[in-house]
Amino acid sequence: VQLQASGGGLVQAGGSLRLSCTGSGHTFSRYAMGWFRQAPGKEREFAAAISGSGGNTYVADSVKGRFTITRDNAQNTVYLQMNSLKYEDTAVYYCAAGSWDGSHYYSAFRPFGPWGQGTQVTVSS
Repeated sequence: VQLQASGGGLVQAGGSLRLSCTGSGHTFSRYAMGWFRQAPGKEREFAAAISGSGGNTYVADSVKGRFTITRDNAQNTVYLQMNSLKYEDTAVYYCAAGSWDGSHYYSAFRPFGPWGQGTQVTVSS
């Protein structure tokens, strides 16, 4: 599955962005999808995940109540709606297709293939 993430940009604290990740191929709904983020000088963080059907979701405690992950399998697209953005949300955001056991551990999501280019989100304070 080839993925293309988009929707990043510069936003003021308190603002919103919606990230999109579109996949190619006819098997998109088979895969769990995840959003990861990496801030400068920090390790990559497992931010959100959604099962293939969309019936099971996870968001990290650091973004709970502000971020929502959804998917539209008809459009081969997964979304990350980000509201009430904070300076500390500044990072490169990556989407990934893979297997996921439903838990919150970083290792619970195993991406298929290498990381894509990601999309930069910058929140100004």
